[in-house]
Amino acid sequence: MNRIRLLIWVLSPLLTILPVGPIAAAEEATNRASASPSQVVTAFQETLLDVMKNAKALGVRGRYDKLNGRIKQTFHLGLMAQIASGSYWRKASKIETDKLVAAFSHLSISTYASQFDGYSGQSFKTQGEKPGPQNTTLIKTQIITPDSTPVDITYVTREIKGQWRVIDVLLDTGISELAVRRSEYRRILNTGGIGGLISTLNTKANQLLAE
Repeated sequence: MNRIRLLIWVLSPLLTILPVGPIAAAEEATNRASASPSQVVTAFQETLLDVMKNAKALGVRGRYDKLNGRIKQTFHLGLMAQIASGSYWRKASKIETDKLVAAFSHLSISTYASQFDGYSGQSFKTQGEKPGPQNTTLIKTQIITPDSTPVDITYVTREIKGQWRVIDVLLDTGISELAVRRSEYRRILNTGGIGGLISTLNTKANQLLAE
């Protein structure tokens, strides 16, 4: 499946979720001036770079705390959790979906805090933006490491309630991070339901923070 077809498959639920989704409405209640898609991604990468440069002094918990606010401003974690859980979201209670968003956010931030644990001269380069499927804008970036081949990362953004938010990330291979999560979560949901997924995500996040 090529990159654009994969994006269309992953993002097609947004056509029905976004106009009426309570997650979108609740999380976009503030009236801040909207930054452009590229500005949103660049600000996120600047925070990542700062965390990397101070990784050892911060420790994994400190990196988590420093990334927490920026990740929640950059990514629409509620919508991502909603899409990743598919039909199970619609069957869940409000309490369950709130807990799922919290667990999804906890694991997302913990993963970044665990992975970006040092600095060896890396830099981020935003190469530009272009229209994507389903009214998205794609921000192409690179992680540049001295003496290594640059790694391509494409951020999928969409304007929600007047603000640009990242709703997916395409890795160097063109694989959608959201599609991978959706596949992984389906197996857990089929056996343990929403409760099982919430427990699994929180357990993984706590393991990452204990390293």
